Amino acid sequence: MVLTSTGAAIGAILRYLLTLAGKKLPWNWPLTTLMINLTGAFTLGLATHYLASNSLLMAFFGPGVLGGYTTFSTYNVELVTLIHSHRWWAAASYAVLSLAGGLLAAAVGIARW
Repeated sequence: MVLTSTGAAIGAILRYLLTLAGKKLPWNWPLTTLMINLTGAFTLGLATHYLASNSLLMAFFGPGVLGGYTTFSTYNVELVTLIHSHRWWAAASYAVLSLAGGLLAAAVGIARW
């Protein structure tokens, strides 16, 4: 429990810092959250493969660091915001890239790329 919560704190701080950096960039699309979630899915795939036999490290990195780093709730809020703004293409591309990209990133990570 301590390992997981410590990891979650580290992951949340990393996400926060990347989100701050992303707000300084000129795009009007949730690219920062997409990149955080895709790199998190890839890294979780790697952790699933390499750390599966070590439950303590997996607890720290899986639900800990990567659980705090990735953010499904922010993804949903950004997606609903795009829909409410009638930005249909942006919403659709964000949804598809997040889901398909996340699945692909996790699969590549598990495959030990």
